Amino acid sequence: MENPPGTTREATDEAHEDHDHDHDHDDHDHDQHEHESGGGHGHGHGHGHGHGHGVSADADRRYLTGALALIAGFMVGEVVVGLLAQSLALVSDAAHMLTDAASIVLALVAMRLSARPPQGGFTYGLKRAEIMSALINGITLLLLSAFFVYEGVSRLIEPPKVEGGLVLVTGLVGIVVNILATWLISKANRSSLNVEGAYQHILNDLFAFIATTIAGAVVLFTGFARADAIAALIVAALMLKAGYDLVRGAGRVFLEAAPDGLNPAEVGASMAASPNVVEVHDLHIWEVTSGYPALSAHILVDVGGDCHAVRRAIEAMLKADYAIDHTTLQVDHAPSEVLPAGAAAPVDDHCADPHGPVHRSPNH
Repeated sequence: MENPPGTTREATDEAHEDHDHDHDHDDHDHDQHEHESGGGHGHGHGHGHGHGHGVSADADRRYLTGALALIAGFMVGEVVVGLLAQSLALVSDAAHMLTDAASIVLALVAMRLSARPPQGGFTYGLKRAEIMSALINGITLLLLSAFFVYEGVSRLIEPPKVEGGLVLVTGLVGIVVNILATWLISKANRSSLNVEGAYQHILNDLFAFIATTIAGAVVLFTGFARADAIAALIVAALMLKAGYDLVRGAGRVFLEAAPDGLNPAEVGASMAASPNVVEVHDLHIWEVTSGYPALSAHILVDVGGDCHAVRRAIEAMLKADYAIDHTTLQVDHAPSEVLPAGAAAPVDDHCADPHGPVHRSPNH
């Protein structure tokens, strides 16, 4: 905190007496916001916003824009050839590539929106813009997969004439284009749900082009026209898997579920096992956006224990062991007798409703 002109840090500390505000800025981390009241209760708020991933936002945009140019250019050509060749496999894959292009555009837009600072009622800014776009993209994939399953089954029953040569050549070119696009996006920050979604789409598209190329060769050399419909069904299956994964991932964020790989029970037990901790409750773990986990909890410590020291130790443990550096911890001294979870408590005690499991120290 910046001192008033002509005032030393020591003088400022003395003037505030019971208020100690410590700010440590490291990659946009804001840690150790401390407040201690005369009653000996410590309320700690450690906020860390660590998004360093070794790839700059500008580099991400360049990689995504390059992949978008490749995908969009080839997609237009694929639609034209698919219509001329009457190939459902090519047209369905062009539709898949349209969603790939849309996911990249949405990722680029979301990157700009999420970079805006919090203001007004948006206290987190617009960091969930990428989650919204991922959800829209996933739903689109599910709808398209259903449509192409219907069309594929129809063409299995009554297969049209397919120009195998055009399908084969277009499929080979598509493999090259998708390899280049996949390589470009793989260099961007794949911890973002949007970027990872775009990467998985294009990777699945690569597999689909391999299937389409094989179908074209089969039609060209054997005349088995149903091979094209079979390839279209394979593309639909890939779209269904990618769409489900995106909707599931976005849904978990919107429902405030704990991030995949983070077990709240394990985290709570680790916090409760910290020195001088009696109990941990009101524990909540969620994701603000992909790669941005957050945690809040109420911690009770031994009478006479240092609330701020306990908070700092738990914050360090959460960051080191679970990569959670955005925390809001309320730390208080435990009453002489810790009440069981859900037991009657004073009217002004919010712990009467613990909002979830209570984690007790093994030493208490």
